[in-house]
Amino acid sequence: MRGIRRGRYANLRRIESSDAGVDYLLIHQLTLREEFPWDMRMAFNLAFNRSFALPRVARELVRTGRVLSEPRRRADDTGIIMYEILLHGFEHPRGRLALRLLKEAHRHVTADNDDSVYVLAALAVVPMRWLQRYGWRPPARQEREAAARYYREVGLRMGVRDIPTGYGALEDWFDAYEAAHLRHTPEAERIERTTRQLLRGRIPAPLRGAADALIAALYDPPLRRAYAVPDPPAWARVGLHVALRARARLLRLAAPRTTPLFADGIVTKSYPDGYDLAKLGRPSS
Repeated sequence: MRGIRRGRYANLRRIESSDAGVDYLLIHQLTLREEFPWDMRMAFNLAFNRSFALPRVARELVRTGRVLSEPRRRADDTGIIMYEILLHGFEHPRGRLALRLLKEAHRHVTADNDDSVYVLAALAVVPMRWLQRYGWRPPARQEREAAARYYREVGLRMGVRDIPTGYGALEDWFDAYEAAHLRHTPEAERIERTTRQLLRGRIPAPLRGAADALIAALYDPPLRRAYAVPDPPAWARVGLHVALRARARLLRLAAPRTTPLFADGIVTKSYPDGYDLAKLGRPSS
């Protein structure tokens, strides 16, 4: 047991001895691939889902149409592109290609700069808050700072301006912007109903009969209001919290992961046999 415990915290010691300003990519890779693979993927889904509740974002997504006509493929394409950048970094050929694809995907999108900052902030803040509540350990300061630094770099390379520096400043900006702008629109409600199937897929199979109640419990009150989602029953809210906290306690005692997430490639429902990175992001014919 002592050996397992020492191994369980080996990555944390490595992270805490790193400089998040310099080693942000490595730290964020460790957080995703080895420390919290399921949690980070769930939280990334929630972060993207949250950004749909911004009125301008929702209107633009409905206008372009693909999030409604091909929700699974669009989500898989976006996820693969984002993970390819994170897996390989900004200077690797695959990372550069993925970043170029991300830029191309937004070329015909009318995006407000502050909305773009919010999307980036959500990708940093929402996962860290999830880990604080449901991770097998809380995120280290270096993990928070690395997340903020990483998504700031993504944004700068995308041409996004005025991105707050440091996790604390980014989190404060995120909360203030959300309080001012997150609200219900018919477009946001329509997107949520269409994309809910993607969150259903993250719920364990035995619980999918209660998926809608559990998804409502995953949303906080501001997001439920923005999406016109009814408050969840008490059993769903309490049961979900208890189950996720119990999972965290069990993982704390488990042996560390020996195979990093995506060691054998990124497999999605849209591309079960693999994908050509250069062709992602295009509407299906």
